[in-house]
Amino acid sequence: MSDAISEVIVKGTLFLLLAFSIVTWAFVLLKGIQAGRAGAGDKRSQRVLGSLRTLPAPAALKDLDGPAVRVALAGIDAWNDVSDLGSDGPHELKQELLERSLSRQIQRERRRAESGLAVLASIGTTSPFVGLFGTVWGIMHALKAISGAGSASLDVVAGPIGEALVATGIGIAVAVPAVLAYNYFVRRLKVQSGQLEELASSLVTAALRDALGENRDTPSSERVLPKVSEARKSSPLREARV
Repeated sequence: MSDAISEVIVKGTLFLLLAFSIVTWAFVLLKGIQAGRAGAGDKRSQRVLGSLRTLPAPAALKDLDGPAVRVALAGIDAWNDVSDLGSDGPHELKQELLERSLSRQIQRERRRAESGLAVLASIGTTSPFVGLFGTVWGIMHALKAISGAGSASLDVVAGPIGEALVATGIGIAVAVPAVLAYNYFVRRLKVQSGQLEELASSLVTAALRDALGENRDTPSSERVLPKVSEARKSSPLREARV
């Protein structure tokens, strides 16, 4: 194989690692913005959803956004729908339908938060091997050049071999931020999922308390929640983008 082709392969490996690095930092930036907005939205919603005794009205959430708010609105909408079964309907059926609706919304929020993590994981696991490939190819090219020079002195060997090893170092440098970012966002995803599960449990408890008439301040027979679709007309929720 000619020297030109070997040089193209080595340089192509380095450019590929550079592209991996750009993609990694782009995803870190986008995911960081997404996580920051979600955290800020959930923090603002705590004044309404922090300690639930009864299902909140959608009007109380119309100016808020975030995963917790979207889960709460999905639960309120589902409870309004199952309330059409009437007060004589089995509470077990209503509870099951509400829990399914909340579970679906939590899964949507999880998929939204997981987007892009597979790319970070792939870059983190493959970058060292890409760099190693460039190193091996560079060493082969260097040894061929050394043999052509007819000398194996340190001055002749050190330069080409050192240049070849740079690819491994670059591969590791690209992989480390990707792995760290992946672990951080996965940990944050687990915490967020746990918080949403706790919120869903609180919503189910509040809905059943309303249905059983245990809310003394606002009896369920006098309390009518507007449809979530009506609240969204006045102030549509902003969808989180990755």
